[in-house]
Amino acid sequence: MTHVTHPAADVEVRDPFAKPRPRRHPSYWFSGLAAVVILGLLVYGFVTNENLEWDVVGDYLFADPIMEGLWMTIKLSLLSQFIAVLIGCMLALLGESRNPVFRTFVKAYVGLFRGLPLLVLLLICFNVALFIPRVGFGEASWDTNTLITGFTAAIIGLSLHEGAFMVEIIRAGFMSVPPGQREAAQVLGMKRGLTMRAIVIPQAIRVIIPPTGNQFISLLKASSLVAVIGGGDLLTRAQQIYGSNFKVIPLLMVVSFWYLTIVMLATLGQHFLEKKYSLSAGPQRKFMKSRVGEASK
Repeated sequence: MTHVTHPAADVEVRDPFAKPRPRRHPSYWFSGLAAVVILGLLVYGFVTNENLEWDVVGDYLFADPIMEGLWMTIKLSLLSQFIAVLIGCMLALLGESRNPVFRTFVKAYVGLFRGLPLLVLLLICFNVALFIPRVGFGEASWDTNTLITGFTAAIIGLSLHEGAFMVEIIRAGFMSVPPGQREAAQVLGMKRGLTMRAIVIPQAIRVIIPPTGNQFISLLKASSLVAVIGGGDLLTRAQQIYGSNFKVIPLLMVVSFWYLTIVMLATLGQHFLEKKYSLSAGPQRKFMKSRVGEASK
């Protein structure tokens, strides 16, 4: 632990950014060695398993159908997350309204789409033509079967499902800002909209980003459910391939590799975003360091 002595007051000023030194114990080395041995045995057994057919995995790892499915998975996830964030922002603001009708509508939306299983929702969206044959009025209407494909049904289902969670995440971010700050802004004559844009939202972002990143990672994995409606995602393309050559396990290994890769990349991006918007990496950290430096002189 780092301490700095002030020459005038003869007191120690503790550096708040000093990292504590961990205690080392012999059991740490034994447990670590045991973990490495067990992990090595598991990896060896996994790699040398002939039933996994690693040569087939290598043949299909960068195959064109797999790459097309991977791009479709990323596109589905990004587009659905973007729409879900828009839904979350609009409904979270409506939930802050004094109008009880708006607040009731927001609660009903969140309760419905957060409680409905995603797989069921995707199936309903894909088969919506069974109970809504046409969309529109009179001559300005279109056949639902033409409009709702596997891709559009996946976008609608994923966006509605994810939007229900984003409403609660954004609302929690708004609630994290102390009410006194809003009251002070009103005293200064700021309107409600300006208060939200200038005071509440900039502070709520720090609280909103971590759970939003977690939801996006969950959405990346949940997008595999689109395979049940033929959405053209990564798992759909793998199913089409092993449906003809019966190489089920190797193709599932390919799918697993790419899902793990994109999830790790998303996790890395979330880490940098959290670090950028956290208090410990912002101006407050520089201010505290300067104060500690002044106390040490």
